[in-house]
Amino acid sequence: MKLKAVLIANRGEIAVRIARTARDLGIRSIAVYSEPDTGALHTQIADEAYLLPGKTSAETYMNIPALIDIAHRAGADCLHPGYGFLSENADFARTVQDAGLTWIGPAPESIELLGDKLAARSVAVEVGAPLAPGTSEPLETWEQARDFAAEHGMPIAIKAAFGGGGRGLKVVFDEADIEEGFNSAGREAREAFGRGECYVEKFLTHPRHVEAQVIADTHGNVAVLGTRDCSTQRRFQKLIEEAPAPFLTDEQRRSIEEGARAICEKAGYVSAGTVEYIVSEDGTVSFLEVNTRVQVEHPVTEAVTGVDIIAEQFRVAAGEKLSFAGTDPEISGHAFEFRINAEDVTNGFAPSPGTITRFDVPTGPGVRIDTGVRTGTTIPAYYDSLMGKLVVWGPDRDTALRRAQQALAEFAIEGVRSVLPFHRDMVTAPELTGDSLEVYTDWVDHNYTPSARQQVEDIGHIYDERASIVIEIDGKLHTIGIPVALLNSGGPAAPADSPAAGTDSANAVTSKYEATIVEWLVSDGDKVAAGDAIATIEAMKMESTITAPRGGTISLAAAQGERVTANATIATIA
Repeated sequence: MKLKAVLIANRGEIAVRIARTARDLGIRSIAVYSEPDTGALHTQIADEAYLLPGKTSAETYMNIPALIDIAHRAGADCLHPGYGFLSENADFARTVQDAGLTWIGPAPESIELLGDKLAARSVAVEVGAPLAPGTSEPLETWEQARDFAAEHGMPIAIKAAFGGGGRGLKVVFDEADIEEGFNSAGREAREAFGRGECYVEKFLTHPRHVEAQVIADTHGNVAVLGTRDCSTQRRFQKLIEEAPAPFLTDEQRRSIEEGARAICEKAGYVSAGTVEYIVSEDGTVSFLEVNTRVQVEHPVTEAVTGVDIIAEQFRVAAGEKLSFAGTDPEISGHAFEFRINAEDVTNGFAPSPGTITRFDVPTGPGVRIDTGVRTGTTIPAYYDSLMGKLVVWGPDRDTALRRAQQALAEFAIEGVRSVLPFHRDMVTAPELTGDSLEVYTDWVDHNYTPSARQQVEDIGHIYDERASIVIEIDGKLHTIGIPVALLNSGGPAAPADSPAAGTDSANAVTSKYEATIVEWLVSDGDKVAAGDAIATIEAMKMESTITAPRGGTISLAAAQGERVTANATIATIA
């Protein structure tokens, strides 16, 4: 079967990636876009682009009737869901097939079986994969999570039964926080995936996150494309991945790869998928979940195998054999992937939507950039914060790290805050670069402190736009970076987030970005102290907490459920 035209039911860098591969294969690419994504890069790279009226995910990229209608109007004969949104929605896959289109992904039955984390646990048990204790059915009340914790002990992990990417995942260390963790996980899961069911597992402290990339065809070939380590995360969403996973014993690697193959064979899986594990401090390997889609981090595996995973998905969907059928690809060298998110590392990785005024990417041997943005792109607050990915390959891990240090030094983003300072810190951190991997899944949350490479009190200047001045001293060239604000003002510049940089009132409580007020944690007229958590907000599919900037009596100025603009006053503290 020859595929001729693909509707890409996604946005951002993955939509760009799919469109480029489709062009390589001679397949016409059809993009869709929301109103905030008008003019976005993925609409320019694709051969055609069609509007999905609206702004939110539900109105646009998760609007199944609208997607099917555009596919028919544009003459698509297949659909690629990318990752996120509807990519793991079995009903959507079935609707696509019922509409006469080829679904580029696993069968709906496989998505239902393995995409349901509880059912996937049952398959893992059948094939002998080790597992941490967990519930076999979704929880109906938070009290059930409390009862589980009473039996198995704290901490526990409350997880969305349908979803992934760290959304709808809350690790709870204190029994008093179980109710809020349960409610928050459900809210995030409904926002990101349309379903809020959650289950609970015993959380193993200081675990590494290791996964196996699998791809299978309809001819019985199930290939494992090696391992990845994805332990460098914030709030259980990955930031740095590397392939192959380092510092595993032969037995650990064998159990991960062969366990992944056995799970997929048992489930009759086809297309690309990922089987995820945690590796505890004592070396125990425990099955985590199966992601029934292509992963954000698939390029790091492509870098060490030479396999184009998206192209293989098209081959499988067309009924062809894998291009390397009969054998797993050889692993060559080592690679790192750095997710380039629009987030403020000085503010707990808070989302940072806005307009990019500069986006200069690095070049050099082994360097690859997958991006959905460019200079002038506006990052909306309605979707996730991923702008792109930097992938760096080297013949060995040390060389890959040195190349990554240079590439990250060359990368420049202005207009929105990004995680580049974090990545620059991590590629010199002994916990990541030493003779063992000491980073675990919540290491960043508990141990990382952003470095401005200045005095600690100057941390607010970490994102200052800088002008480079080249000078020569005694015949040696020196480059000096000076904050633009300092040049313009003729004197010291206030950090962007300081009171001198300007809120309307010292009493004002503001959201630094466009967001929805999910929940007020205080009532109008309450007394609060500086640093108290006063509200939960959601933007870019992540919940964050707003704290009181000072003590006093709070007056609420925005309603729960209200969408507020960046820097709008949502409360005052007198």
